[in-house]
Amino acid sequence: MLSAESAASVRATLPAVAGALDEITARFYGAMFRDRPELLDGMFNRGNQASGAQRRALAGSIAGFATALLKDPDTRPDALLARIAHKHTAVGVTDDQYTIVHKYLFGAIAEVLGDAVTPEVAAAWDEVYWLMAGALIAQEARLYQDAGVRPGGIWRQWTVVERRTETPDTVSFLLRPADGAPAPRARAGQYVSVRVRMPDGVRQLRQYTLSSAPGGDLRRITVKRVAGDCGAPDGEVSALLHEQVHAGDELTLSAPFGDVFLDDPADAADPVVLVSAGIGCTPMTGILAHLAALGSRRPVLVLHADRSPADHALRGETRELADRLPGARSVFWYERPGPEEPGARVGLMDLQGVELPEGATVFLCGPLPFMREVRGQLLKGGVPARRIRYEVFGPDMWLPDTSA
Repeated sequence: MLSAESAASVRATLPAVAGALDEITARFYGAMFRDRPELLDGMFNRGNQASGAQRRALAGSIAGFATALLKDPDTRPDALLARIAHKHTAVGVTDDQYTIVHKYLFGAIAEVLGDAVTPEVAAAWDEVYWLMAGALIAQEARLYQDAGVRPGGIWRQWTVVERRTETPDTVSFLLRPADGAPAPRARAGQYVSVRVRMPDGVRQLRQYTLSSAPGGDLRRITVKRVAGDCGAPDGEVSALLHEQVHAGDELTLSAPFGDVFLDDPADAADPVVLVSAGIGCTPMTGILAHLAALGSRRPVLVLHADRSPADHALRGETRELADRLPGARSVFWYERPGPEEPGARVGLMDLQGVELPEGATVFLCGPLPFMREVRGQLLKGGVPARRIRYEVFGPDMWLPDTSA
């Protein structure tokens, strides 16, 4: 609950703070990494730091949380933070790090806003911060407990059992726990963090969706090699995995996390729509494999867009899994069609003429422009916003209204 005094101060200063958040977060990260360089080793994605994606995501989450508090000061908008909590646990964030963040964030606010940060304003935003931090700490404690790990103790060695080339720029790694103990519980659609040591000695981590059924002791991740564009460098972790990791090697993986998953019982009957583009197919393949393992008879609609059939990772497996489900059907779109998929549609995904099952839960994953466009089409098609669940690779800079 935000106090009335703090709510008044936050409301009065929110435009100024929101307008300066990009500069505030840039100074925040700069100062924190200058004084605490160990946080860049195995905790933060330096690619997202260099591009500014991480600071923009942080700025958006702070502004969004403060705005939600002002709309209803008597409640704490915990639901807004579920995605952040899963991202935090997937990299091993612990309670004490919130104190470190507080120190540098509020130092940056004071630097940027100067005399505008009166004691009353500072106290109000301090209250906002600790309400947000407290909500995240509570959610993260539950997630660690559910995962059966101690806070921050998420890492484990896995052996690469098999490496398989899926497309010219995509490979899959089949993994088994190196210690021989059972694999941790996972839900269809969740992801793991992979932590590797780069040539300069710094550990970096990236999240990859489990692209196989979550049961058993074998898990699979499917990694697309990230090619830099518009002057950006190539993805350093995906390049290392493609070039250096083979069967018999070991990888360091986190426990599975992620708030977008299908965890329904085998007798669930509600329809499911799986919508993806490019490497966004990976959570959908995991969900399909889960449904096939359950012998599900629920209606399933698989919609995927790609450059061509040859670029469509896990295409054959997606077809095979859909064929095993009596209630499933698939529609593919390709910018450059090929003979491998004679019934595919040409061009970008267009849902006009596609019959969407009533009452369906929609899972959406792919590049942000694709998700924005297709979400709009889904809403026009009568799908309520609350039934559209989306997964973002990297910092979440898309905060769609979910009230509909």
